Amino acid sequence: MSESPTPTWVWGLLVAAVIGVSSAGALFQHVDAIPPLLRASWRLQLTSLVLLPMFLVQFRNMDEHVSSQYRSSTTWRWLVASGVALAAHFGTWVASLDETSLTHSLLFVTAHPLVIVVGMLLFAPVLTNVRPPLPKESIGAVICFLGAGLTLLDAGSSQGGQTVTLFGDALAFGGAIFVVGYIVIGRILRSWMPIFLYAFPVTFIASVLLIPASMAMEPSFSEFGTFGWTNPVYFGWFLLLALVAGLLGHTGLNTCLRYISPLVVSVSVTLEPVLGSLIGWLFFDSGVPGTWTWLGGAVLMAGLLTVVVASEQHAQVQANNQNGTEGA
Repeated sequence: MSESPTPTWVWGLLVAAVIGVSSAGALFQHVDAIPPLLRASWRLQLTSLVLLPMFLVQFRNMDEHVSSQYRSSTTWRWLVASGVALAAHFGTWVASLDETSLTHSLLFVTAHPLVIVVGMLLFAPVLTNVRPPLPKESIGAVICFLGAGLTLLDAGSSQGGQTVTLFGDALAFGGAIFVVGYIVIGRILRSWMPIFLYAFPVTFIASVLLIPASMAMEPSFSEFGTFGWTNPVYFGWFLLLALVAGLLGHTGLNTCLRYISPLVVSVSVTLEPVLGSLIGWLFFDSGVPGTWTWLGGAVLMAGLLTVVVASEQHAQVQANNQNGTEGA
């Protein structure tokens, strides 16, 4: 019997979700009067409020087995670790938007597939549960490094009022490194944990952690305050970040995974630097990337696509083999 076709609305949701995720960089850069760590905290605070009602529904409807696991200290250690990783991801990435161009920030923060390949290369020899990278993944990683090197030739150039800097690009890549922790822990816990039982506490923990970090590192913290997003001047922008980039974007992608191959979703998300740059150029005058950014960005994205396709195809083969073994 053939599989039922994917509902049309799912494809529409995928397009909307990818656009939603891609809009975050331009929106964050638009409100750059607010220091970056506090900006990140405000975004996560509002996202937590949006997620709270759905968290409460899932919390009340937990079955006994999930409830027992959810309340365990081991689970909450994982949730706190994921919150730390998410806070570090947002903190470094939003800071990068003040230090480099929008396109460069998006290119480097979406390079987490490269981070995963490098991690496999480093940890596979010493950890039995980590596989070595596949040949195509390694080739993709080399292409990524080549593309990243080419984009850096634009360092010092101005793009839409922002100057491309190595420091800013490094901050964005730091965001990619930290988000891997969030992704890996999410894959472990989401194998049994409903989405909002994971997303709400992790998002809330990250929002709280960024407050003392902002107080300690950002002198203008007192000018805006912990809950400054309630100011009508800023509320609309951060509500957009919470609803469009957070709820529609990330939750929408998770919903699509129930109906569409992870490969299709992963490849779609790789388009974030292109769509995000287009959104910034059309709506926020973020400027046109330089020649080396165009060239290096295309090479970097080709490398990321190579890694993503190889990884997802391998995961699909493994899942099919496991299903075949269980069905035998």
